[in-house]
Amino acid sequence: MDTTILNVGLPSLKQDLHAPDSGLQWTIDAYGLVIASLLLFSGSMGDRLGRKRVFRTGLALFSAGSLLCSLAPGLGWLIAFRMIQAVGGSMLNPVAMAIITNTFTERRERARAIGVWGGVIGLSMALGPVLGGLLVDGVGWRAIFWINVPIGLAALVLTTRYVPESKAPRARRFDPLGQALVAVTLGTLTYAIIEAPAAGWTSAQTIVLFVVAAAALVGLIVGETRRDEALLDMRFFRSAPFSGATAIAVCAFAAMGGFLFLNTLYLQNVRGYSALHAGLLTLPMAGVTAVCAPISGRLVASHGPRPSLIIAGTALPASGVVLSFMGPHTSLAVLVCAYVLFGLGFGMVNAPITNTAVSGMPIAQAGVAAAVASTSRQIGIALGVAIFGSVAASHVAGQDGHAAIDPTSGAAWWIMVGCGVAIGILGLLTTGRWARDTAARTAALFVTQPRRDEPDVALATR
Repeated sequence: MDTTILNVGLPSLKQDLHAPDSGLQWTIDAYGLVIASLLLFSGSMGDRLGRKRVFRTGLALFSAGSLLCSLAPGLGWLIAFRMIQAVGGSMLNPVAMAIITNTFTERRERARAIGVWGGVIGLSMALGPVLGGLLVDGVGWRAIFWINVPIGLAALVLTTRYVPESKAPRARRFDPLGQALVAVTLGTLTYAIIEAPAAGWTSAQTIVLFVVAAAALVGLIVGETRRDEALLDMRFFRSAPFSGATAIAVCAFAAMGGFLFLNTLYLQNVRGYSALHAGLLTLPMAGVTAVCAPISGRLVASHGPRPSLIIAGTALPASGVVLSFMGPHTSLAVLVCAYVLFGLGFGMVNAPITNTAVSGMPIAQAGVAAAVASTSRQIGIALGVAIFGSVAASHVAGQDGHAAIDPTSGAAWWIMVGCGVAIGILGLLTTGRWARDTAARTAALFVTQPRRDEPDVALATR
């Protein structure tokens, strides 16, 4: 809900803080980058220290960060406070998924529970734009952060009362090098993309940043492959369903991040609608998402992830094609049609991502596997906002050296088409018998292989 509320408030925030369009991108991506960098660490800390304890800590930090955001005197302070908010946010999704996985151990039960969880995400998406519009029009953009505080406190009380504590039997060691390389890779890549329209795509700054990001990524892969109990265990990616779920999550949430960002600017800056009117117009998309998410969970439980991914891989590209032709006077009926298609596709994709990421993995690895899936989502959102916004700004000259974003740019919406097509292809390739066999072989690695610095228990017993 915080994400959809914030998107609705971006035009008001821009006017009040005199922020450039790239500053609006950073308001979203500062949160996404920090949370993506820390999700794996937070998931492993949940396995080590207790998932309930880490989840409660995350709620407290998220609520405190939200309060600070509401008091920010300028854009720089807001971005800094968003990063504090993200530290708490990194402790929520992966730990919540690990809690669900440890509570619902039977496959069908778990799939249905994840479907309900996805439905809550859809419901929050539906509430976010409308509530955000009411708050922005009635009070101001700062109120969109106030709302997180009572919700966070209520969740803290409910967690204390109802959520059981759980830990992994054997937690992994801390991996500072891997943590640093993840942050460098994501930070330099996103900075290069967001600032490229102003600096130039072929400028020395942009090229150097891309090279640093690539070098950090290579270092991460090589280093984590050689390290015992790495932050990012590369053995997970030997599972075709897990690798497919990771890539699908990046594509789906890149589409969502880009859609929310550009659509808000389109409805308020191009069409001239108020924040509330813009929020109401996105309600069909969010409502369809809320309805389809639990249906997708049941489909996954009964027929596996393939049907849901095929539907998503059809509906999302169709929505992107419709949006690529929109202009200042596009019919509202056409827009609503595109929003419904997007809601259908996005509502179907979340349950198979989450279920596939944790299915077949030992319970002890639930926190790590869920954290990788959640990291993929946050990376997708950050890259979606950065890429969609920068492509839409690449041919629009702004003032003071800043590039202005044109939300009617067809090129940006065709990126969403590509994301949707990729979801459909990956869904077909990573859900068959061969893919399931790779998942079984990968799961066996975590059961049969001891630490390199420990004696083989079976051999020692013999």
